[in-house]
Amino acid sequence: MNPLPGADAPHRPSNPFDLDDEAGYRRWRAVKLAAHPTRVDDLVVDVADPGRLTTAERRALLERVARANMAVYRGPALGEDKAIAIRLGRQLGLLRLDRHWLADEDGVSRITVEHHAPAAAAAPRSPGRAGFIPYTDRPIKWHTDGYYHPAGQRIRAMILHCVRPARTGGVNALLDHEMAYLMLRDIAPAHVRALMAPDAMTIPARVDEGGVARAAQAGPVFSVDAHGGALHMRYTARTRSIAWRDDAATHAAVACLEQLLASSAPWIFHIRLAAGMGIVANNVLHDRSGFVDDPAAPRLLHRARYLDRAAAPDGH
Repeated sequence: MNPLPGADAPHRPSNPFDLDDEAGYRRWRAVKLAAHPTRVDDLVVDVADPGRLTTAERRALLERVARANMAVYRGPALGEDKAIAIRLGRQLGLLRLDRHWLADEDGVSRITVEHHAPAAAAAPRSPGRAGFIPYTDRPIKWHTDGYYHPAGQRIRAMILHCVRPARTGGVNALLDHEMAYLMLRDIAPAHVRALMAPDAMTIPARVDEGGVARAAQAGPVFSVDAHGGALHMRYTARTRSIAWRDDAATHAAVACLEQLLASSAPWIFHIRLAAGMGIVANNVLHDRSGFVDDPAAPRLLHRARYLDRAAAPDGH
Protein backbone atom coordinates (compact mmCIF):
# COMPACT_ATOMS: atom_id res chain seq x y z
CA MET A 1 0.00 0.00 0.00
CA ASN A 2 1.36 3.40 -0.95
CA PRO A 3 1.60 5.91 1.90
CA LEU A 4 -0.57 8.97 1.81
CA PRO A 5 1.11 11.96 0.14
CA GLY A 6 3.16 13.85 2.67
CA ALA A 7 2.76 11.18 5.35
CA ASP A 8 6.52 11.02 5.90
CA ALA A 9 7.02 14.79 5.85
CA PRO A 10 8.18 16.26 9.18
CA HIS A 11 5.64 18.27 11.14
CA ARG A 12 6.10 21.99 10.61
CA PRO A 13 5.41 23.96 13.78
CA SER A 14 3.07 26.91 13.50
CA ASN A 15 4.76 30.30 13.28
CA PRO A 16 2.44 33.32 13.54
CA PHE A 17 5.17 35.59 12.17
CA ASP A 18 5.63 33.53 9.00
CA LEU A 19 3.80 35.33 6.20
CA ASP A 20 3.14 31.97 4.56
CA ASP A 21 1.43 30.59 7.68
CA GLU A 22 -1.93 32.36 7.59
CA ALA A 23 -3.67 29.82 9.81
CA GLY A 24 -1.00 30.15 12.50
CA TYR A 25 -1.23 33.92 12.31
CA ARG A 26 -5.01 33.89 12.66
CA ARG A 27 -4.85 31.69 15.76
CA TRP A 28 -2.18 33.88 17.35
CA ARG A 29 -4.06 37.07 16.39
CA ALA A 30 -7.25 35.92 18.10
CA VAL A 31 -5.43 35.07 21.32
CA LYS A 32 -3.39 38.29 21.23
CA LEU A 33 -6.42 40.55 20.79
CA ALA A 34 -8.41 38.74 23.46
CA ALA A 35 -5.62 39.03 26.04
CA HIS A 36 -4.13 42.45 25.29
CA PRO A 37 -5.00 45.28 27.72
CA THR A 38 -6.84 48.31 26.39
CA ARG A 39 -6.12 50.66 29.33
CA VAL A 40 -2.78 51.68 30.74
CA ASP A 41 -4.17 51.02 34.24
CA ASP A 42 -4.35 47.32 33.32
CA LEU A 43 -0.55 47.29 33.08
CA VAL A 44 0.03 48.62 36.60
CA VAL A 45 1.15 46.39 39.48
CA ASP A 46 1.58 47.83 42.97
CA VAL A 47 4.72 46.54 44.66
CA ALA A 48 6.07 47.08 48.15
CA ASP A 49 9.71 46.99 47.01
CA PRO A 50 10.70 46.42 43.35
CA GLY A 51 14.04 45.05 44.49
CA ARG A 52 12.33 42.33 46.57
CA LEU A 53 9.16 41.23 44.84
CA THR A 54 6.71 38.91 46.48
CA THR A 55 5.68 35.80 44.57
CA ALA A 56 2.34 37.39 43.70
CA GLU A 57 3.95 40.66 42.53
CA ARG A 58 6.44 38.81 40.33
CA ARG A 59 3.70 36.69 38.81
CA ALA A 60 1.52 39.74 38.13
CA LEU A 61 4.34 41.59 36.36
CA LEU A 62 5.30 38.61 34.20
CA GLU A 63 1.68 37.92 33.26
CA ARG A 64 1.31 41.48 31.98
CA VAL A 65 4.56 41.24 30.05
CA ALA A 66 3.34 37.98 28.51
CA ARG A 67 0.11 39.67 27.38
CA ALA A 68 1.45 43.06 26.28
CA ASN A 69 5.27 42.78 26.31
CA MET A 70 5.30 45.38 29.09
CA ALA A 71 4.21 46.11 32.63
CA VAL A 72 4.29 49.12 34.92
CA TYR A 73 5.22 48.78 38.57
CA ARG A 74 4.30 51.33 41.24
CA GLY A 75 6.18 51.36 44.50
CA PRO A 76 7.56 53.72 47.13
CA ALA A 77 10.22 56.29 46.28
CA LEU A 78 13.45 54.64 47.41
CA GLY A 79 16.03 57.26 46.49
CA GLU A 80 18.80 57.00 43.92
CA ASP A 81 19.89 53.41 44.49
CA LYS A 82 20.70 52.15 40.97
CA ALA A 83 20.77 48.57 42.22
CA ILE A 84 16.96 48.64 42.40
CA ALA A 85 16.73 48.19 38.62
CA ILE A 86 19.34 45.42 38.61
CA ARG A 87 17.67 43.49 41.44
CA LEU A 88 14.28 43.83 39.78
CA GLY A 89 15.67 42.57 36.49
CA ARG A 90 17.18 39.47 38.08
CA GLN A 91 13.82 38.50 39.54
CA LEU A 92 12.26 38.70 36.06
CA GLY A 93 14.91 36.65 34.27
CA LEU A 94 16.89 39.64 33.00
CA LEU A 95 20.58 38.96 33.54
CA ARG A 96 22.67 40.07 30.57
CA LEU A 97 23.01 43.84 30.76
CA ASP A 98 23.87 45.89 27.68
CA ARG A 99 26.99 47.62 28.95
CA HIS A 100 27.11 50.25 26.21
CA TRP A 101 29.53 53.15 26.23
CA LEU A 102 27.06 55.71 27.64
CA ALA A 103 26.06 53.50 30.57
CA ASP A 104 27.80 53.65 33.94
CA GLU A 105 30.19 50.90 35.03
CA ASP A 106 27.34 48.87 36.52
CA GLY A 107 25.53 48.87 33.17
CA VAL A 108 22.75 51.21 34.32
CA SER A 109 22.32 54.62 32.68
CA ARG A 110 21.35 57.77 34.56
CA ILE A 111 18.81 59.42 32.26
CA THR A 112 18.91 63.07 33.21
CA VAL A 113 19.70 66.33 31.45
CA GLU A 114 23.41 66.56 30.80
CA HIS A 115 25.16 69.82 29.98
CA HIS A 116 28.15 70.32 27.70
CA ALA A 117 31.37 70.74 29.61
CA PRO A 118 33.50 73.66 28.42
CA ALA A 119 36.18 72.57 25.99
CA ALA A 120 39.83 73.28 26.64
CA ALA A 121 41.42 75.74 24.29
CA ALA A 122 42.44 74.23 20.95
CA ALA A 123 41.16 70.81 22.07
CA PRO A 124 38.40 68.89 20.25
CA ARG A 125 35.24 68.50 22.27
CA SER A 126 33.37 65.23 22.42
CA PRO A 127 29.66 65.82 23.05
CA GLY A 128 29.47 62.88 25.48
CA ARG A 129 26.01 62.17 26.83
CA ALA A 130 24.91 65.76 26.25
CA GLY A 131 25.08 65.10 22.52
CA PHE A 132 22.32 62.45 22.65
CA ILE A 133 18.61 63.26 22.93
CA PRO A 134 17.77 60.97 25.91
CA TYR A 135 20.10 63.16 28.00
CA THR A 136 18.28 66.36 27.07
CA ASP A 137 14.83 67.76 27.83
CA ARG A 138 13.75 67.53 24.19
CA PRO A 139 11.04 65.14 22.96
CA ILE A 140 12.11 61.74 21.64
CA LYS A 141 10.32 60.23 18.67
CA TRP A 142 9.03 56.65 18.47
CA HIS A 143 11.78 54.04 18.65
CA THR A 144 12.91 50.78 20.14
CA ASP A 145 16.12 50.77 22.16
CA GLY A 146 19.34 49.67 20.52
CA TYR A 147 18.10 49.99 16.93
CA TYR A 148 21.70 50.90 16.02
CA HIS A 149 23.16 47.70 17.54
CA PRO A 150 24.30 44.69 15.47
CA ALA A 151 22.11 41.57 15.47
CA GLY A 152 24.36 39.84 18.02
CA GLN A 153 23.74 42.63 20.53
CA ARG A 154 19.98 42.98 20.27
CA ILE A 155 18.25 44.79 23.10
CA ARG A 156 15.40 42.45 24.00
CA ALA A 157 14.23 44.05 27.23
CA MET A 158 14.58 47.17 29.31
CA ILE A 159 13.71 48.59 32.71
CA LEU A 160 13.07 52.31 33.18
CA HIS A 161 12.89 53.27 36.86
CA CYS A 162 11.79 56.76 37.88
CA VAL A 163 13.73 58.36 40.73
CA ARG A 164 12.32 61.87 40.12
CA PRO A 165 9.89 63.10 37.47
CA ALA A 166 10.24 66.45 35.74
CA ARG A 167 8.27 69.44 36.99
CA THR A 168 6.06 69.13 33.90
CA GLY A 169 6.07 66.85 30.87
CA GLY A 170 8.16 63.74 30.28
CA VAL A 171 5.20 61.58 29.27
CA ASN A 172 5.95 58.22 27.62
CA ALA A 173 3.83 56.66 24.89
CA LEU A 174 4.06 52.86 24.68
CA LEU A 175 3.04 50.40 21.97
CA ASP A 176 3.56 46.65 22.06
CA HIS A 177 5.62 45.89 18.94
CA GLU A 178 3.55 42.75 18.37
CA MET A 179 0.47 44.97 18.06
CA ALA A 180 2.31 47.15 15.55
CA TYR A 181 3.04 43.98 13.56
CA LEU A 182 -0.58 42.86 13.83
CA MET A 183 -1.97 46.18 12.64
CA LEU A 184 0.43 46.37 9.71
CA ARG A 185 -0.22 42.77 8.65
CA ASP A 186 -3.98 43.32 8.80
CA ILE A 187 -3.63 46.35 6.51
CA ALA A 188 -1.24 44.72 4.04
CA PRO A 189 1.05 41.71 4.54
CA ALA A 190 3.31 43.30 1.92
CA HIS A 191 4.19 46.00 4.48
CA VAL A 192 5.46 43.37 6.90
CA ARG A 193 7.35 41.59 4.13
CA ALA A 194 9.10 44.83 3.16
CA LEU A 195 10.09 45.55 6.76
CA MET A 196 11.47 42.04 7.18
CA ALA A 197 14.02 42.58 4.40
CA PRO A 198 17.58 42.16 5.73
CA ASP A 199 18.49 45.67 4.55
CA ALA A 200 15.20 47.44 5.28
CA MET A 201 16.76 49.99 7.65
CA THR A 202 20.38 51.11 7.84
CA ILE A 203 21.86 53.28 10.57
CA PRO A 204 24.97 54.99 9.18
CA ALA A 205 28.28 54.74 10.98
CA ARG A 206 28.87 57.02 13.95
CA VAL A 207 32.10 58.95 13.58
CA ASP A 208 33.86 60.92 16.29
CA GLU A 209 37.24 62.59 16.60
CA GLY A 210 38.87 59.18 16.87
CA GLY A 211 37.38 57.82 13.64
CA VAL A 212 34.57 55.28 13.21
CA ALA A 213 33.11 54.72 16.67
CA ARG A 214 30.35 52.40 15.43
CA ALA A 215 30.09 50.80 12.02
CA ALA A 216 26.98 51.18 9.88
CA GLN A 217 24.24 48.74 10.87
CA ALA A 218 21.81 47.37 8.29
CA GLY A 219 19.01 45.03 9.23
CA PRO A 220 15.29 44.32 9.24
CA VAL A 221 12.66 46.14 11.24
CA PHE A 222 10.82 42.92 12.13
CA SER A 223 12.66 39.67 12.71
CA VAL A 224 12.11 36.45 14.63
CA ASP A 225 14.60 35.22 17.22
CA ALA A 226 16.14 31.92 16.16
CA HIS A 227 15.69 30.53 19.68
CA GLY A 228 12.18 30.82 21.06
CA GLY A 229 10.56 32.35 18.00
CA ALA A 230 9.86 35.73 19.63
CA LEU A 231 9.22 38.75 17.44
CA HIS A 232 11.90 41.44 17.61
CA MET A 233 11.60 44.99 16.30
CA ARG A 234 14.25 47.64 15.59
CA TYR A 235 12.86 51.01 14.59
CA THR A 236 13.35 54.73 14.87
CA ALA A 237 11.12 57.51 13.60
CA ARG A 238 14.04 59.90 13.33
CA THR A 239 14.64 61.30 9.85
CA ARG A 240 18.34 62.05 10.17
CA SER A 241 21.11 59.46 10.44
CA ILE A 242 18.93 56.75 8.94
CA ALA A 243 18.62 55.24 5.46
CA TRP A 244 15.61 53.21 4.38
CA ARG A 245 15.79 50.70 1.56
CA ASP A 246 15.01 52.73 -1.54
CA ASP A 247 12.06 50.94 -3.09
CA ALA A 248 8.33 51.58 -3.29
CA ALA A 249 7.37 48.71 -0.99
CA THR A 250 9.59 49.92 1.85
CA HIS A 251 8.50 53.54 1.49
CA ALA A 252 4.84 52.47 1.61
CA ALA A 253 5.42 50.26 4.67
CA VAL A 254 7.27 53.00 6.56
CA ALA A 255 4.56 55.55 5.74
CA CYS A 256 1.86 53.17 6.98
CA LEU A 257 3.75 52.50 10.22
CA GLU A 258 4.18 56.25 10.79
CA GLN A 259 0.43 56.74 10.34
CA LEU A 260 -0.32 54.01 12.88
CA LEU A 261 2.05 55.54 15.42
CA ALA A 262 0.39 58.93 14.96
CA SER A 263 -3.09 57.45 15.39
CA SER A 264 -5.30 57.00 18.44
CA ALA A 265 -5.12 53.21 18.31
CA PRO A 266 -6.45 51.78 21.60
CA TRP A 267 -3.21 49.89 22.21
CA ILE A 268 -1.10 53.05 22.39
CA PHE A 269 -0.75 53.90 26.08
CA HIS A 270 0.44 57.14 27.66
CA ILE A 271 1.96 57.36 31.12
CA ARG A 272 3.92 59.86 33.17
CA LEU A 273 6.04 58.01 35.68
CA ALA A 274 6.11 59.25 39.26
CA ALA A 275 8.90 58.60 41.73
CA GLY A 276 9.01 54.88 42.55
CA MET A 277 7.29 53.85 39.33
CA GLY A 278 8.89 52.05 36.43
CA ILE A 279 8.40 50.20 33.18
CA VAL A 280 9.65 46.70 32.43
CA ALA A 281 9.25 45.72 28.80
CA ASN A 282 10.43 43.43 26.05
CA ASN A 283 11.73 46.50 24.16
CA VAL A 284 8.37 47.80 22.99
CA LEU A 285 7.98 50.92 20.87
CA HIS A 286 8.09 54.05 22.99
CA ASP A 287 8.54 57.80 22.82
CA ARG A 288 8.89 60.67 25.30
CA SER A 289 7.45 64.16 25.33
CA GLY A 290 9.63 67.15 26.12
CA PHE A 291 9.73 68.35 29.70
CA VAL A 292 10.59 71.21 32.02
CA ASP A 293 12.81 70.43 34.99
CA ASP A 294 12.74 71.65 38.54
CA PRO A 295 16.28 73.07 38.87
CA ALA A 296 16.43 72.00 42.51
CA ALA A 297 15.37 68.41 41.73
CA PRO A 298 15.95 67.58 38.05
CA ARG A 299 14.30 64.61 36.37
CA LEU A 300 16.22 61.36 36.90
CA LEU A 301 15.48 57.87 35.63
CA HIS A 302 17.61 54.75 35.76
CA ARG A 303 17.63 52.65 32.60
CA ALA A 304 18.85 49.09 32.36
CA ARG A 305 18.86 47.40 28.95
CA TYR A 306 19.18 43.65 28.46
CA LEU A 307 20.09 41.08 25.84
CA ASP A 308 17.46 38.79 27.43
CA ARG A 309 13.67 38.80 27.28
CA ALA A 310 11.65 38.72 30.48
CA ALA A 311 10.96 35.25 31.83
CA ALA A 312 7.73 33.40 31.08
CA PRO A 313 5.04 33.54 33.78
CA ASP A 314 5.05 30.72 36.31
CA GLY A 315 3.52 27.60 34.84
CA HIS A 316 4.20 28.54 31.19
